[in-house]
Amino acid sequence: MFSTVPLLTLLALSVTGSLVEVRNSSITLPITRRLKFSNGTNLLQHDEARVAAFRDNSTHGRRANIILDNEKWSYTVSVGIGNPPTYYNLIIDTGGAVTWVGVNKGYERTDSSVMTPWRVAVNYKFGFFFAGILFTDILTFGDSFTAGMRIGATSYYDEGMAYNGVLGIGPAGLSVGTVTNKRRMELETITQCLFDTGRISQPLVGIFFQPSIGDEDDAGTLNFGEPNPVMTTMFTGSIAYTYWGIEQSITYGTTEILSNAPGIVESSSTYNYLASDAYENYRVATGAKLDARTNLLSITLEQYDGLHPLEFHIGDQTYSFTRNAQIWPRHLNYKVNGLDDGIYLTVKSLDTPVGHGLDFQLGYVFLQRFYAVFDIAESRVGFAETLFTDATTN
Repeated sequence: MFSTVPLLTLLALSVTGSLVEVRNSSITLPITRRLKFSNGTNLLQHDEARVAAFRDNSTHGRRANIILDNEKWSYTVSVGIGNPPTYYNLIIDTGGAVTWVGVNKGYERTDSSVMTPWRVAVNYKFGFFFAGILFTDILTFGDSFTAGMRIGATSYYDEGMAYNGVLGIGPAGLSVGTVTNKRRMELETITQCLFDTGRISQPLVGIFFQPSIGDEDDAGTLNFGEPNPVMTTMFTGSIAYTYWGIEQSITYGTTEILSNAPGIVESSSTYNYLASDAYENYRVATGAKLDARTNLLSITLEQYDGLHPLEFHIGDQTYSFTRNAQIWPRHLNYKVNGLDDGIYLTVKSLDTPVGHGLDFQLGYVFLQRFYAVFDIAESRVGFAETLFTDATTN
């Protein structure tokens, strides 16, 4: 859930076609939600550090260093590496393009492991340093699929982390500049790798998340190759596409919150972040107050009853957040250091005004309500409503 930007650029994905054993039109993996933090402090510190990294990159034209530790809430898929495979819980990261393992579970070398001459390294905020070696190895999804690819391998232990590494599914350009002796190399992503070897029919990946119902539960599916055939039964319409770097307007009821601004959808961030002036527009319109305990906007029950839809106008489509979609799950209030009967909104500030290149970042709470498809070949992202778009589980 921390997006790996320079960090993900650390790793490389490159496939050897001869290692593909099974051909299919798509591959579907279950996603598991893991909540491991004792309070909301680390979650907020991580989320804000990650958003700052994207904001700094958009402002200064480079990838900023981002924090790697203190991650307490992760959304993972189980991936096997090696032959026989060792299985790792890898965070799904739409903001990064590479895959690596070694957190709390060291990389197990087998007869299929081939060390490359390349090393990867990055400095993270708060003094954390990542360094690893690139290996070519076999990657297994479920019981039927294996492919050869390069992965980053390290060894790092922290009992507070609920993951073993990262599965990067973002644009390949994020991988440029991190292999220490191959700075200009662009590393192939897992999605492109699967497509090039004929394992999937299209170079795209679909993500379905489900609103939270417990501390740790099945959260949805990750599907490579085509929109998830199981989840299509939950669509209320077709998938509408726009460019990967999204431009959108946001309204709250009849009030304009943000007008024709650029931003991204990023699965490794929890909240929906808006430019500081757009955030203030939303705060004033809802009548919310900043809560010192959680650092989230707080409203009363009466204000909740009067909430208007928060609408995201992307391309020709409007994606509407109901009042329930706008609040943090109340059964998880204790996870963000909130009061049991508190009502907290999931919109936060980017701490920079409109016009700084990144004016919004829609996170996991957005993806809980809309099915998303990331199309590598066309550099576009698509959304569709699901049966959970109007759910009242929060």
